[in-house]
Amino acid sequence: MESIKELFRIGSGPSSSHTMGPKKAAQLFAARNHKVDQYRVTLYGSLAATGKGHLTDRAILSVLEPLAPTEIIWKPEIVLPFHPNGMLYEALQQDKVIDNWTIYSVGGGALADEKTRFENSKKDIYPLTNIEDIKEWCYREGKTFWEYVQEYESPDIWEYLDTIWTTMCETIERGLNNDGVLPGGLKVARKAGTYWVKSQSYTGSLSSRSKIYAYALATAEENAAGGTIVTAPTCGSSGVVPAVIYHLATSREFLRVRILRALATAGLFGNIVKTNSSISGAAVGCQGEVGVACAMAAAAACQLFGGTPAQIEYAAEMALEHHLGLTCDPVCGLVQVPCIERNAIAAARALDANTYAMLSDGTHLVSYDKVVEVMNETGHHLPSLYKETSEGGLAKRVERK
Repeated sequence: MESIKELFRIGSGPSSSHTMGPKKAAQLFAARNHKVDQYRVTLYGSLAATGKGHLTDRAILSVLEPLAPTEIIWKPEIVLPFHPNGMLYEALQQDKVIDNWTIYSVGGGALADEKTRFENSKKDIYPLTNIEDIKEWCYREGKTFWEYVQEYESPDIWEYLDTIWTTMCETIERGLNNDGVLPGGLKVARKAGTYWVKSQSYTGSLSSRSKIYAYALATAEENAAGGTIVTAPTCGSSGVVPAVIYHLATSREFLRVRILRALATAGLFGNIVKTNSSISGAAVGCQGEVGVACAMAAAAACQLFGGTPAQIEYAAEMALEHHLGLTCDPVCGLVQVPCIERNAIAAARALDANTYAMLSDGTHLVSYDKVVEVMNETGHHLPSLYKETSEGGLAKRVERK
């Protein structure tokens, strides 16, 4: 299992798989083919189906066009076997292809194919790849999940997470103070600032719930506008983890070191899914994005409140279990409807899962690992209509304004 640095990435929205991944691929291809007459990029499957709404072409052209004329070819009807987000990069010299590269954007901004998957296995740093074994390690060693992360990550992990947390906070604060209509044509107005202002006139649980919505909306709206965010685990689900931790940090005054430990725990639970299933909406639907984000946030919250390893695992399991089967059906291929609202609701769900788990002794029947297995199975049985193609579900029921 790779470092959680590969899960938490700082980048630009609106989509880790549709913008960050393709842009990274373009940069790598250009580095080895920087003096050519022309580039040609063919996008397949889900990447082609919703690429225009996700600004995939802009991401690629921003890298290649300054070097040589670039043609984008869209083939949504062709799904390559390795992953739905397939790309073929070609470098041409006098109309002759001198180099080509087929690569896949597999979620969270990561790239992979048959060869790189094998190579990436050499970069694995964690010996255990399921929560049950890690939980046993925790009880055997008298430690908890963030200490397992510390055991195997490089010494600079806390400095890295400190940068991640700073970026998350900056995104929320920027989102709370930005108004206007989001780009893309759906005419979706930003709501984060309004929700935060209204929260100031409420008291108790209503004020708390309003703030958690506002913080999640702030990041999700920044992402939809192409702003700087942290994948947690993806761009489309980037509002959940920051919202929960930011809310607890500002309302409970937790020390920064505890916040970073909570982030480490969240990253571990997200990494388990990335390793054993997928965090790509094109592969398993939104359960792999918002569902996993909710599980990460629930684990982080439970860590902050002093939960035992069993309670933390229970909170994460519950949060993911109740997102099983969640479809990815963005209207007009934009990461706006229903994505933005889902971030807000999932953030609230994460806090509910934490409360429920903390009231228990941590004993429960279904393990987090089993839910990850079921999520993977469910995702592969979901029709492609409901996996980031905008060909079914809400995407076919809601018309552009």
